[in-house]
Amino acid sequence: MEVYIKPEFLGKGYFEQIKTENQGPHYRFNIGSVEVFENQLAQLQEKKAPEDQVEVLYLRRTNWFRELFIWTLPILLVIGLWFLLLRRSSGGGGMGGINPFDFGKSRATEFDGLHHPQVTFKDVAGLEEAKEEVREIVEFLKNPGYYTRLGARIPRGVILVGPPGTGKTLMARAVAGEAKVPFFSISGSEFVEMFVGVGASRVRDLFRKAKDRAPSIIFIDEIDAIGRARGAAFSMRTNDERESTLNQLLTEMDGFDKDTNVIVVAATNRADILDRALLRPGRFDRHVYLELPNVQERKAIFEVHLRPLHLSNDLDVEILAAQTPGFSGADIANICNEAALIAARRGRDSVYMQDFYDATDRIIAGLEKKSKIISPAERKIIAYHEAGHAVVSWRLPHADRLLKVTIVPRGKSLGAAWYLPEEHQIYTREQFLDRLCAGLGGRAAEDLVFGEVTSGALDDLEKITKQAYTMVAFYGLNEKLGNISYYDSTGEFEQSFQKPYSEATAQLIDSEVRLLIEEAYLQTKEILSLNRQELEQVAALLLEKEVVVSSDLERILGKKNKPSFTL
Repeated sequence: MEVYIKPEFLGKGYFEQIKTENQGPHYRFNIGSVEVFENQLAQLQEKKAPEDQVEVLYLRRTNWFRELFIWTLPILLVIGLWFLLLRRSSGGGGMGGINPFDFGKSRATEFDGLHHPQVTFKDVAGLEEAKEEVREIVEFLKNPGYYTRLGARIPRGVILVGPPGTGKTLMARAVAGEAKVPFFSISGSEFVEMFVGVGASRVRDLFRKAKDRAPSIIFIDEIDAIGRARGAAFSMRTNDERESTLNQLLTEMDGFDKDTNVIVVAATNRADILDRALLRPGRFDRHVYLELPNVQERKAIFEVHLRPLHLSNDLDVEILAAQTPGFSGADIANICNEAALIAARRGRDSVYMQDFYDATDRIIAGLEKKSKIISPAERKIIAYHEAGHAVVSWRLPHADRLLKVTIVPRGKSLGAAWYLPEEHQIYTREQFLDRLCAGLGGRAAEDLVFGEVTSGALDDLEKITKQAYTMVAFYGLNEKLGNISYYDSTGEFEQSFQKPYSEATAQLIDSEVRLLIEEAYLQTKEILSLNRQELEQVAALLLEKEVVVSSDLERILGKKNKPSFTL
């Protein structure tokens, strides 16, 4: 509110301090409500003569600076965010070199013929068949005329499929080291961004660079990030950006240009979810499967990773390979590194065999926790639980060979039984049943000795339940279901909301699994009842020594029963 004094009253009476030259406003104050102000003013002016009444004028004024600031602030924020994204995407801290049009260019790391990875096929152990497949690709690039003279064409792509840690990326690096041609390496997730069209643009740019440097190799790691099947059941809505990137990749790999000497090498551990158009011949002509290594391949992998270590004379690579079934190449590398760390922690000059034993235990079961507080009653239950596993597996001919038993807590487990399984490609029903009984040995021992069971068998029950369902639903090892398998090698049913069998069949599977586990449990209790004295001896030895090895068990239980037949 602004107040102006009439000119004839300026410099007089109450307003004598206000100079006549002052044009006003002479006073300013705020009002709460216009309606209240007008009512109060009207009440005051009723008592005044018409010539003394105050005139009120209402004016609308605009603060143009404030309005301009309100409109320009969002625009400035958007521009600032855009430059920040460009700055980060360029990988530099300064403002130089920023180009908005570079956002759609490929981020692949390029290795030329001089600066290639220093990895060769000699550094890739245990994958002889896979190396033969991939080595031929290298020969294609080095001497294409030797093959094309007979009318053959160079394969467009090779996809490496296998569990994590089996050496897919190492194999690709070896290809780059052997071929000594331009090599472009990129991850599948680097194609897709939050902006529409960037992925397809990066694919085009990558293949343009590779064609300019042909013959060359493109390696796409984790290709399932962009190669998922289009319109899959698990997708509630389509991802247009990812699908446009995949469509561009399909076009580049098998477009109208058939004479490009560019080979695409891809790696994934989820080949079941890839689009079928991506896997067909003409795009990925060769599928190389890298499986978990067997005992001989693990020995070769150990020899590679043991080269840089200072080893003692007691090291036995045969034993190391035998006691690590199911380990991948990455797991074996981790064991070698962990053993060296343990030896250094103990102040040794060399890495001993015991260090490798401890490293294997550390990786499989976790860190040893001797400081964990366990009551004497719980310790006794754990001892009988582990002794039950040991006795049952020792008496069953098809159960895995026991290496040692311990009641020392490791990780989340309070005790463990270490086995040395034989590596079979197929299993019989008797072999499966013996494994079920060995898994139930701990629960059965608790029931037999204490008359009640505990929650300590959680991991055992999980494993035997999965194994029983596998026997009944997948392998056709059940008489009532017969020779039927509901295994889904394509992965389509796993992504669907419906099962491949009816509700009645599901109930039959559940009932047969319960009967199978109950049969194994009764057999396990019978074995422990017949060997009650040996069970007591093994449990007492565990309470005394905490760790019981196979030689101790052989003194108590005798020689392990051998199977009457072998596969």
